[in-house]
Amino acid sequence: MLLSIIIPAYNEVNFIRETIKRVQETPYEKEIIIVDDGSVDGTRDILKDLKEPNITVVLQEVNQGKGAALRAGFARAKGDIVIIQDADLEYDPRDYPRLLEPILEGKADVVYGSRFLGGPHRVLYFWHYIGNMIVTLLSNMFTNLNLTDMETGYKVFKREALKDITIESDRFGFEPEITAKIAKGRFRVFEIPISYYGRSYEEGKKITWRDGIKAFFTILKYNVFR
Repeated sequence: MLLSIIIPAYNEVNFIRETIKRVQETPYEKEIIIVDDGSVDGTRDILKDLKEPNITVVLQEVNQGKGAALRAGFARAKGDIVIIQDADLEYDPRDYPRLLEPILEGKADVVYGSRFLGGPHRVLYFWHYIGNMIVTLLSNMFTNLNLTDMETGYKVFKREALKDITIESDRFGFEPEITAKIAKGRFRVFEIPISYYGRSYEEGKKITWRDGIKAFFTILKYNVFR
């Protein structure tokens, strides 16, 4: 089994080295594809100096968004299983074994890591939590899935689940778009509790309430009008 780990990165100079270190420590045959999405804080300089043979670095000249970075990463992935790893260490690579288990046991095609199923998590923003619940509920109403955390950054796919899906959203609309397309493909979806070490805005968190509004229209676009 080859595991493809896609790391979208934008201005993560304080975290990118540790993220790569923790991902490399996971006990799998793996390729790591890091897509720098137009960073201007020194992240690109760190990535340009990487020499590890299992790491591929993709440098996008301008910031396009997480969806665009993942699209570039998926296009280069060769693994049997593909996992998304955010570069800011809000999600811990030590959770990989539990995320991969349903796929390795032949029970799932796609696995979502849920921040709301009982794993340890940092206590932060109440209204972010409420917004996440609302967006997840709306997504579930249209997809007929019963996810608890549609917006999670930890999503794992068998290669077959991704091969016929084209990601169109450039920014955080990736999450509801991929969920709609996975639901329409009738893939077997599992949720697994994960740990979550959320960041404050002072620490570099990027998603805002505006992305929540855009997520609503993305849900309608890919569930109703397509």
